[in-house]
Amino acid sequence: MLVELTHVHKSYATPPGEVLRDINFQLVAGEAVAIIGPSGCGKSTLLNLIGALDQPTRGSVRFDGRDLAGLSPNELADIRNREIGFIFQLHHLLPQCTVLENVLIPTLTHPGALNTAAAVQRAERLLARVGLQPRMQARPGQLSGGERQRTAVVRALINQPKLLLADEPTGSLDQAGAENLAQLLQVLNQEEHVALVVVTHSRELAGRMQRVWELRDGVLRQQS
Repeated sequence: MLVELTHVHKSYATPPGEVLRDINFQLVAGEAVAIIGPSGCGKSTLLNLIGALDQPTRGSVRFDGRDLAGLSPNELADIRNREIGFIFQLHHLLPQCTVLENVLIPTLTHPGALNTAAAVQRAERLLARVGLQPRMQARPGQLSGGERQRTAVVRALINQPKLLLADEPTGSLDQAGAENLAQLLQVLNQEEHVALVVVTHSRELAGRMQRVWELRDGVLRQQS
């Protein structure tokens, strides 16, 4: 079991209210799942809990056998950098850096995870795999929306994470770009043996996953 949420609740004081109620969720290593639901239902909050970016009000979140509540801020940061990759609707690429440099940024925050030569070799291999080998020296402003998002996917994979979290990854793309990225995520899940959790409004993307969960009124249920 890679991720396990047990009786998780999440409340906020402003505005007051419980966003997540009694969430029970499990993810096996290498599995690919989608979380769907209406806007504002707490999907991003749930993803933040899974990704060690936030703590539940009640209940436990375990990652690879470790209870995240018992870890120090440095230990949580290490998990986020080395073991979890994040993809957002907006790519958050640095405009002054090339595609290759953007991909390599996560390796700089944890020296020794990959040595420089190995990191560059992995980055070049992944960029070639997603069709960006000719664009490695381009800057984000020279790329299409789909190319920028593919760069963000490779950046999320560079440290060989166990888990990839994607928050509306196709939301800013046109239909063709969204379909291409959906197919790419599915293939990379299999080739890189990385578990994948996708928060999405896209039924097409959700349908590519092995399981689909729906979050509604703070309650998470697996769809049959």
